[in-house]
Amino acid sequence: MAWYDVAVLALHFLLLSALCLFGLHRLSMLFRWFSHRNDQATPLSRYNDLPAMTVQIPVYNERYVAQRIIDAVAQLRYPQGKLQIQIVDDSTDSTYDAIAERVRHHQQQGVNIQHVHRTDRSGFKAGALKEAMEHASGEFIAIFDADFVPDPDILMDNVHYFTDPSLGMLQFRWEHLNRKNSQLTELQSIMLDAHFGLEQRIRSGSGLFLNFNGTAGIWRKETIYDAGNWSADTLTEDLDLSYRAQLKGWKMQYLNHVPCPAEVPSDINAFKSQQHRWAKGGVEVMMKMLGTVWKSPASLKHKLESTFHLSNNLAYLLLLIDTIFLLIPSIMVREQYQIEYIWWLDLPLLIASSLGHIIYLVFGQYALQRPMGKAFSNIPGLFLLGIQISFNNARAACEALFGHKTEFVRTPKSGELNEKQKTIKKIPRYKAVAPRGAIIEAILSVVFTVLLFWCVEKEIWFMLPFMTFLIIGYITTSVSSFIHYQRLKS
Repeated sequence: MAWYDVAVLALHFLLLSALCLFGLHRLSMLFRWFSHRNDQATPLSRYNDLPAMTVQIPVYNERYVAQRIIDAVAQLRYPQGKLQIQIVDDSTDSTYDAIAERVRHHQQQGVNIQHVHRTDRSGFKAGALKEAMEHASGEFIAIFDADFVPDPDILMDNVHYFTDPSLGMLQFRWEHLNRKNSQLTELQSIMLDAHFGLEQRIRSGSGLFLNFNGTAGIWRKETIYDAGNWSADTLTEDLDLSYRAQLKGWKMQYLNHVPCPAEVPSDINAFKSQQHRWAKGGVEVMMKMLGTVWKSPASLKHKLESTFHLSNNLAYLLLLIDTIFLLIPSIMVREQYQIEYIWWLDLPLLIASSLGHIIYLVFGQYALQRPMGKAFSNIPGLFLLGIQISFNNARAACEALFGHKTEFVRTPKSGELNEKQKTIKKIPRYKAVAPRGAIIEAILSVVFTVLLFWCVEKEIWFMLPFMTFLIIGYITTSVSSFIHYQRLKS
């Protein structure tokens, strides 16, 4: 066998093995969950005199939700004179006027609320938070994104965890206001449920490094400064700061029993934009921090878990490379040397990599005591959604690996409410942004259609379901992206 034929097979199985490891890591969380399913952190003691608290609401052109979050935080129950609210506003559209009106209204009611507006969006969200910190009077900083609606007692009930002087950050579990508004919002909710109900819960319970999710949490101000403050050199400033703080010795706590409701993106382009930022930022933080983690005195368990945590966004890139560039050459090599039987090596690796992730997502519903019938019925949709964002996230990983810098793109939110309340029917009129990658996704659907017929001709039957899902996933996401783009333009 020629060296290049060996290289094709070796690289193909190397990438499949890496994907298998990611899948097995997801599966491991199911088993680890049973060791922590009854964990519930409790404060060491309670404050007799509550500490000063600053609430920061970062906003950028979010006119459909800005007033709602301002009204919500104005209702927070905390001792008068101890609570400061900052609306950290970078808006350049009518959101500014809407915020100014609500801030004036609540100031007249005696609420200590300020409108902190920047005309220069340098550093994006991280830059805005860093500048607002200079005027924050609180010992602790609570952060809620504009689409969140925190419970009025969330600060009063949970500030007492900081009686532990080593605790630097407290993260609450996300809930989803518009979960049942569409299949897309339902599937996103399932994905986030698994992250919080399994991943964050296990990392927190095991004392492993976990991350602040950018919102719905409270920071000790000293921790932020000690870790080097907010930095805009990655798109996930929350993940970056979390690792820097934990490497400084600060503890972080996730509270699974404290929900904080918010919206998930209501259309495919907004969802893909959010996923692109998270995936690219995650790889940027991996490149920035993973070497530091391995050089640190942290345990081997911490280092291995951090490696999976920070590199998991590379999985989409590995899958796309293998599928587009190595699958057909590896089939041709097998045929040439009559070693088709090694397909039996592909099958368990494919099952472990794909089903491992799906089982993890479905089990997340069990962990949060949600209806399992609904979870199982969504399995085909979860497969498709994973394919629909695969090129988007693979492109994000490539941009990060090659050092291509892009701005922090705010995920547009529509102000939808849950199914028991009035839901906005009109499409929010955010600026239409051309769906990057939709043309390539359409081309990929054609490529995989050709490969499907090729597999039929070669009687490689077990590849047909995989190819079918790829075709459906890419064509539907491409069409959906263009349809929504045209609606916003019209």
